[in-house]
Amino acid sequence: MKWIAHINKPRKIDFEIVYDESVGYYLYVYDSNDIESKDELQDTLEIAMQVAKEDFNVPIDAWKISE
Repeated sequence: MKWIAHINKPRKIDFEIVYDESVGYYLYVYDSNDIESKDELQDTLEIAMQVAKEDFNVPIDAWKISE
């Protein structure tokens, strides 16, 4: 399962959280050219979303489930 969020200010950045049952939740950050610029492993979905909020100002309610 994965969750996605898109931010367009000040520039376009796409975010993705992917669940891997063996290790946890990966937060991926893609710049405006769809090039991965960061990935980070977290233990829970809530922590991954909080990291995105603190580091990139992604509102918690911006996340949508994508299958």
